[in-house]
Amino acid sequence: MPRHARLKSDNGLYHIILRGINRQRIFEEELDKEKFLLVLHKYKEISGYQIYAYCLMSNHVHLLLKVGKETLEQIMRRICGSYVYWYNHKYDRIGNLFQDRFKSEPVEDEAYFLTALRYIHYNPFKAGLVKNLEFYRWSSYQFYSRFQNDTLGLLETDLVMKMFDNDPKKALKSFKEYHQKENDDTCLEIEENRRLNDYKATEIIKSLFKVNSGRELQKFDLQRRDGCLRRIKNDYHLSNRQIERITGISRKIIDKI
Repeated sequence: MPRHARLKSDNGLYHIILRGINRQRIFEEELDKEKFLLVLHKYKEISGYQIYAYCLMSNHVHLLLKVGKETLEQIMRRICGSYVYWYNHKYDRIGNLFQDRFKSEPVEDEAYFLTALRYIHYNPFKAGLVKNLEFYRWSSYQFYSRFQNDTLGLLETDLVMKMFDNDPKKALKSFKEYHQKENDDTCLEIEENRRLNDYKATEIIKSLFKVNSGRELQKFDLQRRDGCLRRIKNDYHLSNRQIERITGISRKIIDKI
């Protein structure tokens, strides 16, 4: 199927999604997320882009970004290339880490800008990782809410807050109220609903857990086995029936994970 041409933004603003190839994790530990933010900081001056929001999840990243001196494609090549080089060296791996083509959508007006901002910040809440957005360390919400200081200087918070009010205290109150409103925001989606076929799922399991077949998970001690099952359920959205087929582990066990 031919690729569709990427839609261009008249004002240079985009909502961007980067995701791991075959939905695999792109961050194994917190240090990896710290490194990704350092990469964003490094190329911010070189490429001249501005960041208004971000959220790092286990297998994907959301960015609300405005291009500057370089095109969006050049910017993403720099960011992805730098992080993947570091990640592959750290984990002694080769090959692609990100899906071959990042997703993007233009953000052409203030209303949709704020919708995308809230949508990005809500990712960890919708995933059940936190009940309070301030407590998620890997999104920009904490800096807008003044829960933490943006020591890297990644974000352009002043412009965003002035959309709510010129008075800083009123702006902060309105910002938090906006995020607390019930909403059915619909933005660029990660398309996680498509199931992997058994072959691809098996290859992922073999790569993740260094086994020759999915059935080798049966030989793991119970704690390790359950951790592996939990990971492939949560990160790759395999059904319990599919996991049973691939691993030979009883559905009764998988259902309890």
